[in-house]
Amino acid sequence: MEFMAEFPDDEACLQQLWRDRFSPDGVHADCPKCKTSRVFERYATKQQRQSWTCTACGRHLHPTAHTIYHKSSTSLHLWFYAIYLMTSTRCGISAKQLERELGVTYKTAYRMFQQIRSLLEEDIRDLAGTIETDETFMGGKEKNKHANKRFGGGRGAVGKQPVWGAMERGGRVVARVVPDTTKRTLLPHVIERVMPRSMVYTDEAAAYDPLTGMGFGHKRVHHAAKVYVEGDVHINSLEGFWSLIKRGIDGVYHSVSSKHLQSYLSEYAWRYNHRNDSESSFRTLLLRAARR
Repeated sequence: MEFMAEFPDDEACLQQLWRDRFSPDGVHADCPKCKTSRVFERYATKQQRQSWTCTACGRHLHPTAHTIYHKSSTSLHLWFYAIYLMTSTRCGISAKQLERELGVTYKTAYRMFQQIRSLLEEDIRDLAGTIETDETFMGGKEKNKHANKRFGGGRGAVGKQPVWGAMERGGRVVARVVPDTTKRTLLPHVIERVMPRSMVYTDEAAAYDPLTGMGFGHKRVHHAAKVYVEGDVHINSLEGFWSLIKRGIDGVYHSVSSKHLQSYLSEYAWRYNHRNDSESSFRTLLLRAARR
């Protein structure tokens, strides 16, 4: 009801996109041809893609051009509703559920799903303050796999996809798929995404041994000794984020391939990073869709 009150039809969605992308007041916009702000009018036409026209030179501006809505025959109203659904849930929504909610084919729902998710990728490189960093492994239990996909009955991380993450204490998080958890793989991620002289909390993994000599503060919590908190030294915030992802994938998506895992991680990280925004996640994503 909240969504329908604000966006009851295609026209309301198109007007919002026009304002977000070109004209905050709905009338004036920067004309690429005139090189200045001009009055734009919307004239009745038979064209499928609606446009606004500069009253001085006749230049057309198409609000949907070169966005995720570009050349899509799906109504703008359904696009907006799909964005609303994807941002109003904590654990995500599957393309199959999107198909049922929108009343479109699975192929259409999946394409919309992928296009919207492409907006959620954030390349965060300035984590600062107190940082928790850790790895996890994504994958099902060996006993639940088909016989030809088992890795010799191995336990723990055998046959699973490694994922590295870092989180500002009480702030943002970044999660990346990595080929392994060796020093050569993990340290470049820390150097690239964590600001120098930050305090980094880790577990006892040997990959993080050089951090102190590289200009970072470094403290460990020893999980192998059953120690999970020592004063303010812990990585429980990041462990909670890993749990959120795994429970979400188990409950919503059931299965995710390594090929597409990064896009799922980006979705969960984006939702987590924007949890305290003054504007709703829906509004934030609408603006990002308009400015891409």
